[in-house]
Amino acid sequence: MTTTRQQHLPTYDHRQGTGPTLVLLHYWGGSARTWDLVADRLTGRDVLAVDFRGWRRSSGLPGPYTLDRLAEDTLAVLAEAGVTDHVLVGHSMGGKVAQLVAATRPAGLRGIVLVGSGPAKPAAAVTPEYRQQLSHAYDSEASATWALDHVLTATELPAPVRARVVADSRSGADAARTQWPLHGIAEDITARTRRIEVPALVVAGEQDQVEPPEVLRANLVPYLSRAEVTVIPRTGHLIPLEAPAELAEAVLGFAPAG
Repeated sequence: MTTTRQQHLPTYDHRQGTGPTLVLLHYWGGSARTWDLVADRLTGRDVLAVDFRGWRRSSGLPGPYTLDRLAEDTLAVLAEAGVTDHVLVGHSMGGKVAQLVAATRPAGLRGIVLVGSGPAKPAAAVTPEYRQQLSHAYDSEASATWALDHVLTATELPAPVRARVVADSRSGADAARTQWPLHGIAEDITARTRRIEVPALVVAGEQDQVEPPEVLRANLVPYLSRAEVTVIPRTGHLIPLEAPAELAEAVLGFAPAG
């Protein structure tokens, strides 16, 4: 595995293997290592995982930290890494970024996997009051731990994984931590999501409180021209950490090697 850090680009990890490359984009508060448990099960595959601008190893990069900027960064990383045949796999905020990337119809994009994704059309629950409250979720270690236990998961994570989740959620630049809850989560990108031409797999956690299956079916699937849905049982919002084996199986079934 190679780790690349360019002064102007987010840091990313690239595991060389068989294509198409699986491009892993993390959730708000996560990092490239959010995907480690999944990547470890993608044996032999070419996998690229990004630390978004403003998060963990990319926390020193300047803003803005908008969804459009993160999408531009993703395209720049793909060019830097020489990736020409790929599938985007985006979780939560990363799923919304993946939609924006796919909407540009980049050459070599075969498909898109949206995991507990931010929907194209914001849910009715995303009120100004909700967004203000959410913007403080990672203010402290205590608040991040509370969010992990009471909102983000439906299962108990191993202690080392829990520690990484809390550390990553606290690693973001201040402006990056507030950009998504105050702005990105409320962006209506339906017009651009409708431009996606490649097949899509929407993966939902059965007990996801953040992006429940019914929200994804109502606010995301209708804007994708070629979408299928799979629901992973007994799983909350942190699907890559709660059900890595099931998620890896779904990704490999959707995007086989060769």
